[in-house]
Amino acid sequence: MDPHLLRTFVAVLDQRSFSGAAAALGYTQSAVSQHIAALETDLGTRLVERRPVAPTPAGARLLEHAPALLLRLDAARADVARLHHAHPARLALVSSPAALGPDVARALAGLRSATHALDLEVRVLGRDAVIADVLTGRADLGLVDGAAAPNDPLPMPDLGPATTLAAAEEPLTVLFPDGHPLARRRTVRLTDLAQAQWIDAPDTAVPLERLRAVCRADGFRPRIRHRGTDLHGLAALAAAGHGLAALPLPVAAALPGVAAVPVAEPRLVHRTELLHPANPTATARQLAGLITGRAASDA
Repeated sequence: MDPHLLRTFVAVLDQRSFSGAAAALGYTQSAVSQHIAALETDLGTRLVERRPVAPTPAGARLLEHAPALLLRLDAARADVARLHHAHPARLALVSSPAALGPDVARALAGLRSATHALDLEVRVLGRDAVIADVLTGRADLGLVDGAAAPNDPLPMPDLGPATTLAAAEEPLTVLFPDGHPLARRRTVRLTDLAQAQWIDAPDTAVPLERLRAVCRADGFRPRIRHRGTDLHGLAALAAAGHGLAALPLPVAAALPGVAAVPVAEPRLVHRTELLHPANPTATARQLAGLITGRAASDA
């Protein structure tokens, strides 16, 4: 399967338009049509309905595989390029919002002290974007967070030769408005809150689908959707009564207008993991050691 054809297929369905895909990819509309026809010939089935543009059942199935396939191809290209184009004095760290805490900031300060000429960049992104940036070489290290049982790894997509390391485990809390009846509780049970109204903030708080999975319960329905990586904006919505959200205690305790109540059941922690390629630069390896508390040679 030609990856160029697969990229065109994804673009057509993302844009819901052949002309939109052509503009996004820098192709002519005729070239896009030829790519789709060639891919359909290769797979022996129609993949895209033309009017209106939509996936056929076979196209929908292919679309389930395509992003992961393209990401792995980009990751392989970046992994090979990294061997020949490493920049030891340059480091890019990407992090999901709740993973970028005081311990990480202190580790960065320690690295700057040891590497005076370091060109350092820190970007805050959604979890999927963090993983993609590390795998495709746009970042040297990534930090992702989520809810898990103590000492259990976070669920991750196929990362190929990339490596994840435990960085931190902290208490998981639920954000309530200061005046909420449960705001003064010592602990709460997530299953008791399954039918409450929640804020759907998949890039900032623990995703609601993850709460449903760990609680093995329906519910956790959104009252409002929050898109982006702004923790203070999320806290403002929670403080105004738009819904609940799950965040780690150190982050939640610093947010204004909300009470952070630890989760007692199910037994969960907020876990942060560090992701790096199989062949990190010496500077990236050094920072990984500072963040995880491991010697640089072990990170």
